[in-house]
Amino acid sequence: MKMKTALTIAGSDSSGGAGIQADIKTMTVHGVYAMSAITALTAQNTVGVTGIMEVTPEFLGEQLDNIFTDIVPDAVKIGMVSSKGLIEMIADKLAFYQAVNVVVDPVMVATSGAKLISDEAIDTLKERLLPMASLLTPNIPEAEILSGSEIHSAQDMEKAAAAISERYGCSVLLKGGHQLNDANDLLCRAGSLRWFMGKRIDNPNTHGTGCTLSSAIASNLAKGMEMDEAVSHAKAYLSGALEAMLDLGRGSGPMNHAFAIKGEY
Repeated sequence: MKMKTALTIAGSDSSGGAGIQADIKTMTVHGVYAMSAITALTAQNTVGVTGIMEVTPEFLGEQLDNIFTDIVPDAVKIGMVSSKGLIEMIADKLAFYQAVNVVVDPVMVATSGAKLISDEAIDTLKERLLPMASLLTPNIPEAEILSGSEIHSAQDMEKAAAAISERYGCSVLLKGGHQLNDANDLLCRAGSLRWFMGKRIDNPNTHGTGCTLSSAIASNLAKGMEMDEAVSHAKAYLSGALEAMLDLGRGSGPMNHAFAIKGEY
């Protein structure tokens, strides 16, 4: 039996709601075979992160070599990578193995506005990794960094998405939220703009939404969907996971990634 395959390159979330764990759950539910290259271990739960232990660039490279020389991924999702050396290693390996359908969730800024990676790492991300992407999925604060412009309106989102897409030569899914456009996301692809309207779901448990959306898109691309279709299906999946109203933990809890599993073993 053959299956389509997807690789996630990201950090581990010990509470299971985001990062590698969310990516693998999402990919599995989408019917693709999930693989992972772990960039860091984290000690975290729904309340916060208490510790991070990065792998070395050499060990990350070894993980990637073992994956690409055996089970070649049909799509690659890249999540939070916080250091220059790791970013450079990922870019080197993706170029060497000619990776396809690369979805980059450029995790740089938290919902609170706090910067999550160093300026040096951001510069390396811009120079080495983003130009290799098929799709970037920034939130509004991240899009402000990538475009160099402030975003206060839907028109600002359109200008920023177009600027980022032109600069890095890839499609851009600029995610709404952050008190702007709620769940409405904007796709800029080959110079054309398309809004994907989402419904506001009153669920405070949103841990891992960005990881989940980008992994769902990567899964759909692995299965051969066109970009617009991949995004549309991924947004529908994310809405379903939120609407399942899973309530775990004392903070912003995880979603139910398995809401679509029928349970026949």
